Amino acid sequence: MTKKIAILPGDGIGPEITEQAARVLGALGLDIEMSTAPVGGAAYDQHGHPLPPSTLKLAQESDAILFGAVGDWKYDNLERALRPEQAILGLRKALGLFANFRPAILYPQLANASSLKPEIVSGLDILIVRELTGDIYFGQPRGVREVADGPFKGERQGFDTMHYAESEVRRIAHVAFQAAAKRKGRLCSVDKANVLETSQFWRDIMIDVANEYPNVELSHMYVDNAAMQLVRAPKAFDVIVTGNLFGDILSDEAAMLTGSIGMLPSASLNDRNQGMYEPSHGSAPDIAGQGIANPLANILSVSMMLRYSFAETAAADAIEQAVSQVLDQGLRTGDIMAEGCRQVGTAEMGDAVVAALKNL
Repeated sequence: MTKKIAILPGDGIGPEITEQAARVLGALGLDIEMSTAPVGGAAYDQHGHPLPPSTLKLAQESDAILFGAVGDWKYDNLERALRPEQAILGLRKALGLFANFRPAILYPQLANASSLKPEIVSGLDILIVRELTGDIYFGQPRGVREVADGPFKGERQGFDTMHYAESEVRRIAHVAFQAAAKRKGRLCSVDKANVLETSQFWRDIMIDVANEYPNVELSHMYVDNAAMQLVRAPKAFDVIVTGNLFGDILSDEAAMLTGSIGMLPSASLNDRNQGMYEPSHGSAPDIAGQGIANPLANILSVSMMLRYSFAETAAADAIEQAVSQVLDQGLRTGDIMAEGCRQVGTAEMGDAVVAALKNL
């Protein structure tokens, strides 16, 4: 059956990196159909909204989405509902993409690119499972109001609401436990239960769900300590599960342990394994159009797509092997450049991965 894939390039370097990822996808010889639509600032320019109905319809009717990146400083003065980043939130909500997988894997060829000592990060392989559709990002009420009484009476006050329903916590817990069971059998749940009622609620449910996974070792860690331990002893972690806010922060921290966020893919899945696959980095408008962006995170996002949405394990493995071979050849984009290597641009890196694929 033909696999329908929506390509949403977005803004900044998004079109450049998705072009290379789509080339890699097309080189695999699979029965796929790729369709492209604007999203983010590009969609606002064309349709007056970052997620126009035509783009959302394409995404909903696709088996998977290959996403580039959105955002540009020129859109910062738009009202919040029209900013490019709202497209991501809109897609997550409309498609029910509640489980975000953010791997932080250090390729041995890049051990010296990390900001930490090689002996601290060599062999690093962490999976962060982030709940994606709840928490303070979506909680209501939220806004700005005038304080009616108390010590700040008469002042303006910004407020957001953090909350989780039990079903939301249970479903992400099951996803995380199942992921841990396929790896080393260790799951660390990160919260702030010593301060937040929402976090204590989260922890209680994690403990309850753990009874269904006797072969997985569950531990708990406060988010501030987790942030420290990711820098101090990152290889102590296997799978981390956490809420939307904490996951947003910790996954970016973990990304930098690998030397460059330009190497890290991500997957956002719903309960039907329909997913949105995108690099962990942003749109980098300062280097857009220069042909120097690293496409490997988006190419590796294709590998995750094949693995999680289509169960095409052999094809997913092939992409990862091809990327590793290219790194062995000493090819580097500027963000991962090292002494003794040859710096290449976006298209040349894509060429190299496609060539490596054909030689496997």
